[in-house]
Amino acid sequence: MSLQSPSSLSPSTTAQAPSPLLMSGPSEAFKEPAADGFVLGGFTWRHRHRDTERSVVVINAATSVRCRHYFRFADYLFGNGFDVITYDYRGIGESRPASLRGFNASWSDWGALDFEAMLQRATQEFPGQPIDVVGHSFGGCAAGLGASGHLIRRLVTVGAQFAYWRDYAPASRWRMFCKWHLLMPLVTMFCGYFPGKRLGWLEDTPAGVVRDWSTPTAQYERRPSGRMFDELPFSAVTAQTLAISLSDDPYGTVAAIERLLGYFTASTNTHLRIAPEDIGEVEVGHFAFFRSPYQATLWPIALSWLQNGELAPGTRGRLMPRYAPD
Repeated sequence: MSLQSPSSLSPSTTAQAPSPLLMSGPSEAFKEPAADGFVLGGFTWRHRHRDTERSVVVINAATSVRCRHYFRFADYLFGNGFDVITYDYRGIGESRPASLRGFNASWSDWGALDFEAMLQRATQEFPGQPIDVVGHSFGGCAAGLGASGHLIRRLVTVGAQFAYWRDYAPASRWRMFCKWHLLMPLVTMFCGYFPGKRLGWLEDTPAGVVRDWSTPTAQYERRPSGRMFDELPFSAVTAQTLAISLSDDPYGTVAAIERLLGYFTASTNTHLRIAPEDIGEVEVGHFAFFRSPYQATLWPIALSWLQNGELAPGTRGRLMPRYAPD
């Protein structure tokens, strides 16, 4: 099914690793301890007067991307009537310890401890307000790992998956496999963490996260830290869920998006696939969605879903039929 949107066109942006954005909105820094005592850092965009009709949106970052990458998008949501929480997972950005050597953190920690702490913070800081979530890449997976996932009213994911190598786009699959599943764990073994910043490959990353990312299995529960769960908590999430994927995203292929959506068994799930040419672009890729040049073309799609739980009439892209990947 094809959808059309009246959005204006925006200039093309090269789909490379994200660069940090400067803070511009009315945000305030915070520190929040997770259940195990580890202190997380983040930022809040808060309207002066509390309104129980207003939603608070928690933004879950991609793997090893600082929460500052999402500041312009947070400004946009705030300007459209939402309260917003952004934060860094343990080991990243505002939540980085003095040293990552020997630092214990995994993908499951990022979801079950760190994201869960943000859900708890949202209920305490914004009592009575609905809670919505935006998850980029692994951030969409993290949204299903918190014990309080039942609190999520609406969920928007962008390129969300958990890096199963066979789901990578065929044209770049072997290059990506060598980079992320061979070289990254090898460098991590020698350094005690992955020095991604020095290499220009995202942020420095804890070794446990690298183990989860690089393990070649199609089942999240078979990732090293995924085995910590007696039962994965995804089914607690009953949110109205919109999965946005870009056709030129080598991570977020249809198979990858559908693989993750298959874990959200209690949600109502919609998968919208957008080609760059749908919005007058040459490329968008995995990281560019949250950059300000896309405020007129891509951000309104997420905004409409967060506001109403549905796509606006005329939204560009294609609604994908649901299927179970191999």
